[in-house]
Amino acid sequence: MAISKIKVVFPANVKEVWDIVTSLENYQWRSDLSRIEVLNEKQFAEYTKEGFSTTFTITVSEPYKHWEFDMENSNMSGHWVGFFSEKDGNTEIVFTENVTAKKLIMKPFVKSFLKKQQSQYIADLKKALQFSDVII
Repeated sequence: MAISKIKVVFPANVKEVWDIVTSLENYQWRSDLSRIEVLNEKQFAEYTKEGFSTTFTITVSEPYKHWEFDMENSNMSGHWVGFFSEKDGNTEIVFTENVTAKKLIMKPFVKSFLKKQQSQYIADLKKALQFSDVII
């Protein structure tokens, strides 16, 4: 099992950040995705540019505060937790991923893969929000 946590402050209101992060229709800002398919009210699948899919099941959705989901694909299973808070017009996000590799050979690489993926996600989100003064 690998756990990776990232905390970032954006100079934006929490509604704007929440709307971008949680939208299943407007995902074009994500450089790693080719598409998102909504499966039902609680589930969606993300497809990488290479066609690899991961299924997500939303377990908590408190608008502008808290979003959680379980995730699974052929290589891993895990849980993602996102907290959003606004103070003085800035939004702090704290995202934590807890992932277990399904294949023994992948276990040593999971933590570094998560860190790399989170860094790319934050870089993409920063561009989507069009801000350069982000605090990580």
